Amino acid sequence: MTLTRRLALLGSAALTAGVTALGSAGMATAAPAAPAPAPASPTPCAVTAKACVDLSAKRAWLTDGAGHLTRGPVPARGGRDDSATPVGTFGVLWKDADHRSRQFDNAPMPHSVFFAPGIAFHAGDAARTSNGCIHLGPSAAAAFYEALQPGDPVQVIA
Repeated sequence: MTLTRRLALLGSAALTAGVTALGSAGMATAAPAAPAPAPASPTPCAVTAKACVDLSAKRAWLTDGAGHLTRGPVPARGGRDDSATPVGTFGVLWKDADHRSRQFDNAPMPHSVFFAPGIAFHAGDAARTSNGCIHLGPSAAAAFYEALQPGDPVQVIA
């Protein structure tokens, strides 16, 4: 056997032994891909909230519930100290485009989206406190009314 042939056989045997050793040690297999990072919320609320209200900042947002902003921030005003807007995560209960408050002298509450008993987003003066509801400007109230459906998550933070 020639010297060249011996070197070729030795090299081939060494390569085979090295691959076998790597495979048996688990080093030749590919590591699983790291999961993609969760999308960051474009609002101060959870990424899953379709509507977000920050009472201290007096702002509200609409999202697609998957981390993408669809509207906002818009001016929003919650309840007075004696009629505070509840804080937490809620689901939209029902909607009424031409709601009138039975509790407050038949007061108009256009584009109402109720997310807690007696508490809704609706058109009103976003510079004035409410009796617990979230006042939005007319165009924002119409947008919230159109975008939100019963069951959609709403988050209100202090």
